[in-house]
Amino acid sequence: MLRCLLPLLLLAATTSFAQSDTLGKIRKSGTITLGYRVDAVPFSFEGTEQKPSGFSVDVCQRVVAGLAKSLKLPALKASWVLVSSESRIDDVASGKVDLECGTTTVTLGRQEKVDFSLITFLDGGAFLARAGGTQPKSGRDLPKARVAVSAGTTTEKELRRLIADNGTGTEVVTVRSHVEGVNLLIDGKVAMYAADRTILIGLAMNAGRQAPLQLLDMMFSYEPYALAMRRDADFRLAVNRVMAEMFREREMLEIYRRWFGQFGPPADLLQALYVIQSFRE
Repeated sequence: MLRCLLPLLLLAATTSFAQSDTLGKIRKSGTITLGYRVDAVPFSFEGTEQKPSGFSVDVCQRVVAGLAKSLKLPALKASWVLVSSESRIDDVASGKVDLECGTTTVTLGRQEKVDFSLITFLDGGAFLARAGGTQPKSGRDLPKARVAVSAGTTTEKELRRLIADNGTGTEVVTVRSHVEGVNLLIDGKVAMYAADRTILIGLAMNAGRQAPLQLLDMMFSYEPYALAMRRDADFRLAVNRVMAEMFREREMLEIYRRWFGQFGPPADLLQALYVIQSFRE
């Protein structure tokens, strides 16, 4: 029996090592696979010529440049793979994507499947509604109406908790993308769309004159964003080395200004976080 089991145990150990040797995979292939979203404006979306663009995409591109230098791979290529709010964690965990460049909130539950970089941004769940309506000031004021939210997100989880805690009878409608949710709102099929506040700003700006929309003041969750990556301590350290340098050299602030400068400087908490995470060797 032991003779039969030994080859299987060695195979399992070899497979486990191969799955976690992300840097070795990158060295061998000369390519790093990056996940991006099409609907997470201004963090991750398709810009001109359908190329990945946004705050998180810029952060990932800087990380790739840093890895290319540390691994001595000047010709390191970035291969972009489209992911969704529902598939992103599994895409990273399975190895389909090495590093996900979107709006993924760090949670303990997600850390059972994937690793995370240092925190890149702080946001919170909020609501987008048609202009002219009544603004809820707390969970108790939520209307007994339909509210859309992207499926599989921390926003969906927090929204359901908010509704359950306040017993408002609000109906949750799950959608596959932010664009689908906003279209339901514009068409009057839902009363509000819930997502992270900065995402909602981008969605409202993109909606333009299709319909007058308003961002509600109420926020109901705390969402720390980071880059999700395969479970691999060496790879996580290599990524975070690059990011710590970005914080020390104030490169992260430059990327922030590129995408959010029109809204003023980063909030005090985010600025403090950028300083705190500027670790040295």
